[in-house]
Amino acid sequence: MSDSLPDDALERGLANRRKILGDAWVDRSVGNANTLNVEFQRLITCYAWDSIWSRPGLDPRTRRIMVLAITASMGRWEEFELHVRTGLQAPADAPDAAALDLDTIREVLLQTAVYAGVPAGNTGMAIVLKVLAALDRSPPKADFWSGEPAA
Repeated sequence: MSDSLPDDALERGLANRRKILGDAWVDRSVGNANTLNVEFQRLITCYAWDSIWSRPGLDPRTRRIMVLAITASMGRWEEFELHVRTGLQAPADAPDAAALDLDTIREVLLQTAVYAGVPAGNTGMAIVLKVLAALDRSPPKADFWSGEPAA
């Protein structure tokens, strides 16, 4: 095991991962550590979840929004889906949890479609709808012409 990753960075990184992704996801990731992936898990915990997510320049919600746009643009759909799901499940009254609402996700996908291509926006929208259905939070039908909720 590597001695180059400080324990305090691991602890801070795990704390950030838990705030953003939730205990169940982190417990599963840590619990699935093995001799092949343990160094990778430690690396992303220290560097991504501590060195980047702990920086003061952006709040956690802005970082999550950036993750959505970047992962959609790059077609990293597993990570995109993870952040959609955990963002929608995060408590809105806990800023460190980086909660998302449907208006924000819509805007991210509209902008992504313009800058990364309509297929990225389209796939992202399909994934969001799949996650919403799994969470029993599907949006109401809308009238195509007006954009208003269907009567």
